[in-house]
Amino acid sequence: MRCLFIALLWIAASLTSARADNYPDRPITLVVPYAAGGTTDVLARILAKALAAELKQTVIVENVGGAGGTIGTQRVVRAKPDGYTLNFGNMGSMAAIVPLYPNLGFDPRKDLTGIGVFANVPMMLSVSKKSGIENLSQLVERLKVPNNRITFGQSGAGSTAQLAAAMLLYLTQTNAMLVPYRGSGPAIQDLIAGNIDAVIDQTVTMIPAHQNGLVRAIGVTGPQRLVQAPDVPTFVESNLPKFDLQVWNALAAPAGTPPEVIARLEAALAKSLENEDVKARFAELAAQAPSAQGRTALQQLINSEVDRWSIIVKEAKLEP
Repeated sequence: MRCLFIALLWIAASLTSARADNYPDRPITLVVPYAAGGTTDVLARILAKALAAELKQTVIVENVGGAGGTIGTQRVVRAKPDGYTLNFGNMGSMAAIVPLYPNLGFDPRKDLTGIGVFANVPMMLSVSKKSGIENLSQLVERLKVPNNRITFGQSGAGSTAQLAAAMLLYLTQTNAMLVPYRGSGPAIQDLIAGNIDAVIDQTVTMIPAHQNGLVRAIGVTGPQRLVQAPDVPTFVESNLPKFDLQVWNALAAPAGTPPEVIARLEAALAKSLENEDVKARFAELAAQAPSAQGRTALQQLINSEVDRWSIIVKEAKLEP
């Protein structure tokens, strides 16, 4: 019986090694925990093509939006850890959701295995042209009016749009109505239509809307103006120096995914970020590939960001 048990362990190990060596031998699904057209979705589709070329396999982007990214992330957490179901998440869905959802049912720090960070993206605040708001100072003045009816579109509790809007209200000690959507894409569509007053989200989706004259951008995060939108002042220029928020976006797999598969994906991601088409698209959208990209850097980032947002969520009294 002992010999049989050892033989079975050897066979299982051999099969696992063989599967890892042949990885990937079928299509890979990248789960974006937000609606189509949002920032993470746009970045995922840019990278999916490059990853498919590197892995020599079909890469499918699937949008599973809702609840600020928790539904899609949970699907990945519960998926078979074989490298064929991956998570394209961000600062919100991989970190901030932990303090926002006390009964989340999973913990990104334990239930996800990091593959790498692929983009750091500034934030841009835009308003509807129907709002009559011309600049950030004017928006803050409107927000300070008691019982104002200013509405911010956001992608659910834990989304970058919700976190950024809440941080702005916290820093200015003002209030507004935060209207939830299944992703930043639908929120921006309502902003264009004038159904809501403002959206603050990553530049990936905000720059095109501003450049096409569909909305009015009134502020960007970071120390300097963006090349893609030189007419938009920074928050520092608008006397809000404490609002300096850039969003990291990352690729992860379910916990328990074989190390060999993670290493293969990490290498493919690194090569994809060197792809000239990816670099060009990222540059257009003000997205930057971080200097520390790998799985170790991501795991450390998730841990530290959960701690950081736990403090912010408590101080700003954010609720899901």
